[in-house]
Amino acid sequence: MTELRKFGWSESFDTAFQPFAAQGFQVGRVAVENRDCYSVLTAAGEVLAEVAGRLLFTKESSADLPKVGDWAVLQVFDVEQRAIIHDLLPRKSKFSRKTSGKTFDEQVLAANIDVIFIVQSLDSNFSLRRLERSLVMVNEGGARPAIVLNKTDLCPNVEQKLAEVVEIAGGAPVLAVSAKEGSGLSELQGLLGNDETFAFIGSSGVGKSTLINCLLGEDVQKTADVRRSDSKGRHTTTRRELILLPEGGCLIDTPGMRELHLWHAEEGLQETFQDIEALAESCHFSDCTHTKEKSCAVLDAVEEESLEKSRYESYMKLQKELDFLQSKRSQSAYVESRKKDRSLGKMYKQIQAQQRKRKKLS
Repeated sequence: MTELRKFGWSESFDTAFQPFAAQGFQVGRVAVENRDCYSVLTAAGEVLAEVAGRLLFTKESSADLPKVGDWAVLQVFDVEQRAIIHDLLPRKSKFSRKTSGKTFDEQVLAANIDVIFIVQSLDSNFSLRRLERSLVMVNEGGARPAIVLNKTDLCPNVEQKLAEVVEIAGGAPVLAVSAKEGSGLSELQGLLGNDETFAFIGSSGVGKSTLINCLLGEDVQKTADVRRSDSKGRHTTTRRELILLPEGGCLIDTPGMRELHLWHAEEGLQETFQDIEALAESCHFSDCTHTKEKSCAVLDAVEEESLEKSRYESYMKLQKELDFLQSKRSQSAYVESRKKDRSLGKMYKQIQAQQRKRKKLS
């Protein structure tokens, strides 16, 4: 499997694949998710693959289907360069969010990522609060976060912005770069390699595709200028795609995301706001909500200005969102359970009716 290492293969995946290898299956990595098929990279080349009916039937949600970055268990038809995806190897990490709209389901955007670069631009797109939300989601999914502040050529106070981000980054690397002028790109390039998988996330117009083109040394991703009025850009990247790096490893570009709704993120919230979690240990009440209780160490820190009020408000907003999401998930699970119970009850009555009918005929 050494030829797969350039795609991000590791010993943990090799161990997980052994039972499938014994059955004659092959393995490949999902590079592109199309509407009804997938482009999958294998040791013998790229194949087009479809999902087996059994996998479609047994999935609990769309999150269980192949996503960009997944390692797929394949039955390959060499002559046609096509394949059937029979299973997926366990994911070591993922980046996911709640689906848009009123439905409460998980949308996995990419899988098996080692490092996720959170890209913000140093214009009106810059937002510490949105950065905290992104950190929560990255930390929850199991990847290592890194922060890239692009467009230093447009910012008169780069050092101040850099200091603000470092303070909330929780030890994650923070880089200030200018894709347009080429400054800081060598430091960013230094974080790539080692046959790992990297992903770039961020809003439209922050320069993700431009950065990727600079790192690859060629224009593989389309780019477009942003509007000067609001620093917003068009979605030049329209799908998630896994790209091979020249020095080994893989890179996943993602479309600009206007909405970042949390999914399961309790641990991610705790890891991102370790300063507040540490303060909470000194609260008088073990179940303190940090809203109105007496002897609340968190509220005391806000009042004493040792904890910024805006960071406290961001933490509370995210916690409230998670609580609401948890209640909705519970309601949804209850409704689904009731539907299954009614369906089983109806089926049981039909079986009883058929048995009574057979007894009468006999």
